[in-house]
Amino acid sequence: MTLRVLKWVTEQLLVSKKVAMATVMSTSGSVPGKSGARLGLTTDSIIGTIGGAGLEVKVIQRLREMLSEATTATGEVQTYGLNRGAKGYEVIPLDSLCGGRVTLALEVIIAMPHILFMGGGHCAKAMSLGLQPLGWSFSVHDTRDDYSTLEGATESHHCTVAEFFASEGSLNRFSDILLLGHDWQEDEERLLSLLNSDFSGRIGVIGSRSKWQAFEQKALSTGISQIALDSVNCPIGLNIGAESPEEIAIAVLAEIIAACKGVDPDVGTWRDQS
Repeated sequence: MTLRVLKWVTEQLLVSKKVAMATVMSTSGSVPGKSGARLGLTTDSIIGTIGGAGLEVKVIQRLREMLSEATTATGEVQTYGLNRGAKGYEVIPLDSLCGGRVTLALEVIIAMPHILFMGGGHCAKAMSLGLQPLGWSFSVHDTRDDYSTLEGATESHHCTVAEFFASEGSLNRFSDILLLGHDWQEDEERLLSLLNSDFSGRIGVIGSRSKWQAFEQKALSTGISQIALDSVNCPIGLNIGAESPEEIAIAVLAEIIAACKGVDPDVGTWRDQS
């Protein structure tokens, strides 16, 4: 069961889902689950067991609360007394007659970003190098054969934009999709396709004010809402005066780090707020 739960958790993380997991750390007395028992859940699935009964109901409730609240990885240790009269400031009493005690680790695991570079040119290459020490995954799509492969890519595609979207079931394995194409018409086609798909991650577009305004006008004319357009990040990257591909890579990756950690870069540090 432990291996099956851990394998399932890994599979959920690989498609960019947030996962909550409970692990029995230690027990004493009569308890329904033994040390090492695990239970995992997402917003729509659950696997494993920590022993069932009222303990499991209580733990699932707490995991769901943590899952809905967490924007970054988090965890806590809880000790449950399986007796309505259990005492101790660190023990949560349960309406049970087992009489034992069980300590669990409850955690929320956030998937590491998996970025799709739609365009494999200089900026994508610089970003791919910057991702290596972070341990993030990335994939690339470029209609030019010579630009569809970057060292370390999880996936590489060099078909047309239309063929790429026609062959994709769901893009939600990606946390971020960045439009970095060499041809504005390709990026426009990509943007329209994304906004008409089920993609729920972050969309970023590299480009000038005039390029974005043209994209926005085209999208509105096809029936895409202003709300959907406002969710697209353009221009991408923190405003640090970046010019070279390497500088742009730093600015973009820093922005994604902030988004993953739920941090507003425009808010000052503790020193600014004192």
